Amino acid sequence: MSEAVFEKMATLLSSKKGINKELISIDSSFEELGLDSLDSIELIADLEDEFNVNIPNTELQGIKTIRQAVDGLSKAMQ
Repeated sequence: MSEAVFEKMATLLSSKKGINKELISIDSSFEELGLDSLDSIELIADLEDEFNVNIPNTELQGIKTIRQAVDGLSKAMQ
């Protein structure tokens, strides 16, 4: 499931923020991709809607990388 989450995240980053998908890796930080905290929150909210899950706010604050977001979303889907 985490591969599907990563692919959806990369697609959203590409379409909404104009980031080349080839530059997005599982280990990319939001900062490296030019995203600020609001951008990352919006991205995660879009993904929560897409997968019909909710990551607790206490966990959202610690998400700084693609991997952390994928892990958080995958965990919420279980």
